[in-house]
Amino acid sequence: MAETSGDRTPFPNPADAGGGNTAPWPPPHPVVIVGGGFGGLYVALALSTRRDPPPVLLVEPNERFVFLPLLYELLSDELRPWEVAPRYASLLASRGIAWLRDRVASIDAAAGTVTTTQGRCLPYSRLVVATGSRANDFGIPGVGEHALQFRSLEDVERLQSLVQQLKAQQRPLQRLAIVGAGASGVELACKLADLLQGHAVLELVEQGAELLPEARAFNREQARAALLRRDVRLRTHTRVEAVEAGRVTLRHEPAGGGAANTEHLSVDGVVWTAGVTVVAPAITPVAAIDRRGRLLCHPDLSLVQHPNLYALGDVAHVADADGEPLPGTAQVAFQQADNLADNLIRSLAGEPTTPFRWNDLGEMISLGIGEASLTGLGLTLAGSAAYRLRQLTYLGRLPGLPHQLRVAAGWLSGLGRPLFATGEPARTPPPRP
Repeated sequence: MAETSGDRTPFPNPADAGGGNTAPWPPPHPVVIVGGGFGGLYVALALSTRRDPPPVLLVEPNERFVFLPLLYELLSDELRPWEVAPRYASLLASRGIAWLRDRVASIDAAAGTVTTTQGRCLPYSRLVVATGSRANDFGIPGVGEHALQFRSLEDVERLQSLVQQLKAQQRPLQRLAIVGAGASGVELACKLADLLQGHAVLELVEQGAELLPEARAFNREQARAALLRRDVRLRTHTRVEAVEAGRVTLRHEPAGGGAANTEHLSVDGVVWTAGVTVVAPAITPVAAIDRRGRLLCHPDLSLVQHPNLYALGDVAHVADADGEPLPGTAQVAFQQADNLADNLIRSLAGEPTTPFRWNDLGEMISLGIGEASLTGLGLTLAGSAAYRLRQLTYLGRLPGLPHQLRVAAGWLSGLGRPLFATGEPARTPPPRP
């Protein structure tokens, strides 16, 4: 079923304004955006703010957008579901963006059409691939069947239920294993430790030599200290070989090259944050990809060999000034969206497009209830002050000004509690989303 957020008024033709542009306006077919995550939704919203925007169709199967960086605060009840996961219908209301609850199965670049899983064939003038990524189990037996993920509201509910179960049982030697000591694993370990309050041992398993291998040194040290304070056991140089119901098989290979050993660890649950793989629909003629399956893009975010197709976020391989691919983070996708919206307008008008330039604003990491660490723009900060600044920063990045204002009103309506909760769930009724 297609859902639209409002009637679109007729578009003036730029050629009528005396600019000499003979391109038809509005274009005969909409700009189709495949995927409503950080990249896709923010491109759609950015296009809606441009003067004389083209018709836009967002194809996204889920009912809600999930602001992934704040999913940890939803787990700990520091934030509420409607704040972290607003409905697309609310976000797109009165924006002139059509929303189709469906999933794109294939793209025919030669014909200029996409085919959905429900059998629709949709023409486009320009296409944006923003399908993001999903958890990667690396082919390890049992991960898909027995490990929990942490990427959706359903994942949060499952993990909250497991936490309550462990706190209620109070059996000796209860244990949770978190696989992957990147940002997701570290943030999750700190939140779970605060929620469990000693009712289970937390094992953070990392195949590499160090936690947060790509993080700034300050954030890495703050994370290590936060894990130590919470008695989270960090196992580096340790690979998961299998996951079963109630057990995980680990293989530890010492850094010094000593004898490896295998351990069968009894667990009450495994949470998988070890990596992601991109998810892109089939494209014909075949699009160029890198070794990780990401779509190779020109600096203006258009696909190599497919000038009317664009990509951003996790699914796109876009090189930085040194030729290295940009990281697959929300910060990168957020910045790419604004640039891509401009390039789509330019492309449709027959004007030259502009290359994307990433501005590294630093990094922020949540380290438990009411705590965080951040570095960037000349600022280095940790603790509750960093937590508050992190929340303020993400408030400004929530999708759309109306949602930002509703969330800000909710945070400010705490009947005397601090502006941001520091461990106490928000209990005042939220504004109606």
